[in-house]
Amino acid sequence: MPQQLDPVTQAVRIQTVKSPQKEHSTPLYLTSSFIFEEAEAMRAAFADESDANIYSRFSNPNVDEFIKKMCVLEGAEDGFATATGMSAIFSSFFALLQQGDHMVCSSSVFGSTFTVVTKYLPKYGITCTLVPANDEAAWEAAIQPNTKMMYLETPTNPQLEIIDLEWAGKFAKKHNLILSVDNCFATPLLQKPIEYGADLVIHSATKWIDGQGRVLGGVIVGRADLIKEIYLFCRNTGPALSPFNAWVLSKSLETLDVRMERHCKNALELAEALQPNANVTWVKYPFLKGHPQYDIAVKQMTAGGGVICLEVKGGVEAGRKFLDALEMVSVTANLGDSRSIASHPASTTHSKLTEEQRLAVGITPGLIRISAGLEKVKDIIADIEQALIKSAL
Repeated sequence: MPQQLDPVTQAVRIQTVKSPQKEHSTPLYLTSSFIFEEAEAMRAAFADESDANIYSRFSNPNVDEFIKKMCVLEGAEDGFATATGMSAIFSSFFALLQQGDHMVCSSSVFGSTFTVVTKYLPKYGITCTLVPANDEAAWEAAIQPNTKMMYLETPTNPQLEIIDLEWAGKFAKKHNLILSVDNCFATPLLQKPIEYGADLVIHSATKWIDGQGRVLGGVIVGRADLIKEIYLFCRNTGPALSPFNAWVLSKSLETLDVRMERHCKNALELAEALQPNANVTWVKYPFLKGHPQYDIAVKQMTAGGGVICLEVKGGVEAGRKFLDALEMVSVTANLGDSRSIASHPASTTHSKLTEEQRLAVGITPGLIRISAGLEKVKDIIADIEQALIKSAL
């Protein structure tokens, strides 16, 4: 593959080596294991003296193709793909942290990530301090002699806070921390955390990367030495991405650029249309000038992403009435789909948090998260506006 090609072009053109059939589209490698012509070749593979495929829990041509594309898009040295986004997050923690280590983490993270760092890491002697996303003094105060990792999302899920990646990269370097960034909401098309000093970048490929709500998947890319540790952990614990899902995700990357352009355009137009709505307390979107971190967003992102959030007047009950009144927009826990989606984080993705914890990170009772799909934006706006009218009745 010519190195001068743009990463978007490479994500379209990278493929496994063609078989004797000379297929234009990469075939599916639905096999659990791979054969060897001689015992020595098998010995060398198990001794890591060759890159030969052994078992699809370790590697598979479809999975490898997907990883190569993600590494090119993020500008990473190496990567490993997992069964889900949460298995990618979990594996990155448990492969690189050990008993007695400490990590600092933004308090504004996905609900399951919050649960992992507050409930499960302590069981293994790994402690975590949660800090407000944009309180630089709190990040500094949280550092301990045994702090090893800094973990954050930007934009955050679901309240769309933006963390300055340039600051985060310098902060992590100052304290000799592994900087791990969940880049799910932005995708590598809108921002590249590695350019700002991130050591690891994590995605739930289930979202924008798939783009049609079909399969689950996760991926971790970054520094080769860290990925090696994650690979060895995952090889033995088994959170493997299936060849079929990898094939779907790799094909999806061929259209990620054009899809994200439409998602971002629709999301911005939707946010602008809803701002003056009398039944909405506020609307938040990274590329709206009223966003608290607008200047940071436009500095490190090429577009604002496909998610907006808003506060429906009337709290929890109005939020439920709003969801029930939607006629086209889907009500589901996913996002990043070709179809627009609305969800109520307080009663779904972040329901395991206490009300105090939710309010501390800006998840109010009437907060609605909307993932703007690929429909004509006028139809998305019309459905949401009629649902807002009904939620106020």
